Amino acid sequence: MNQRHLFLRHLAQTSPAPLMLEIERAQGVYLYDTAGKAYFDLIAGIAVSNAGHCHPKIVQAIQRQAERYMHTLVYGEFVQSPQVELATRLASLLPAPLQQTYFVNSGTEAVEGAMKLAKRYTGRTEIVACYNAYHGSTQGALSIGGGEYFKQAYRPLLPDIRQIQHGNIADIDKITHKTACVIIEIVQGEAGVRTASPAYWTRLREHCTKVGALLIVDEIQTGFGRTGKLWAFEHYGIVPDVLLLAKGMGGGMPIGAFVSSQEIMQVFTENPVLGHITTFGGNPVCCASALANLEIIEGEKLYATAHEKAQLFEQLLVHPLVKGIRYLGLHMAVEFASPEKMRQTITHALDLGVMTDWFLYNDYSLRIAPPLIITEDEIRKACALLLEAMDRVA
Repeated sequence: MNQRHLFLRHLAQTSPAPLMLEIERAQGVYLYDTAGKAYFDLIAGIAVSNAGHCHPKIVQAIQRQAERYMHTLVYGEFVQSPQVELATRLASLLPAPLQQTYFVNSGTEAVEGAMKLAKRYTGRTEIVACYNAYHGSTQGALSIGGGEYFKQAYRPLLPDIRQIQHGNIADIDKITHKTACVIIEIVQGEAGVRTASPAYWTRLREHCTKVGALLIVDEIQTGFGRTGKLWAFEHYGIVPDVLLLAKGMGGGMPIGAFVSSQEIMQVFTENPVLGHITTFGGNPVCCASALANLEIIEGEKLYATAHEKAQLFEQLLVHPLVKGIRYLGLHMAVEFASPEKMRQTITHALDLGVMTDWFLYNDYSLRIAPPLIITEDEIRKACALLLEAMDRVA
């Protein structure tokens, strides 16, 4: 049996029609299938490979650490240089009091850990999140997500969840002294790249402080330069109580984190001891990869040109099928008149050698989130192919 048959027989499926691309290798902004066909990766593995696929410095860091040691013991017991160096570097690039990091394996695990942290620190149980938010697929993260379609089959979920409208200043008053935390994306990703006003963020930060609720900012998709700054919250002049990271963090390796102050984080150390536990969180190979990735993004300021590159996409993707483009840096949504036209465009684009995607809560929009290293010439070539795909649909 060939690889495709074995894939369908032995790997659990998440949809009735997987893409079934057989990827042999990846480099820079390209994926290559087993026939040698190249694909522009305009989604970077869903905002993961910000420094590009298989960056030589990241590969070298992985190889070097793998030769020294890999898993040693559960998180938090041994002093492991890759963890210490990565956490220290993160602290140097984050405002006070975001100085302590808890490493996990993924974004949804960062969400779960932060939910526990907020409940334990505040002694409260209510969690406020947004309609059309996406924070992961585990039971707790699903409970605060915004899409009923993805939740209805798994109820009952966590109690004491309240939802508000992202960007609606009037809804902020629904956050009360009963609220343990507000978990919110700076940019609503799966809603189709939706932003809020600076006034909203100022008011939300002030209100959370007033009522004693922790402000947990989910930058799992937007962190590590995606929006044109290293952290998306920098656009709005606020500082969260807890920051959630993953996706673009590891340079392609699985790692996530939640970051907070020493005062807040210390509640995991007693009553009960081992208040949060992970076996593989902070894996030294993943931490070494993440540190190399961070040094590339920050050292080369890859995010500095994200806005200009997004503007070039906007200038080039002019077509009767396109009804508008929303973006913050290279976190982009191309709006179509109908879901059918959008999905057909994705299919034709893939045939032409361009990998794009859709959004969980927005059937009208096409996702563009390429590696930050994409060049202007590559943008022009990829957009020409996207326009050809749209012509086929039209």
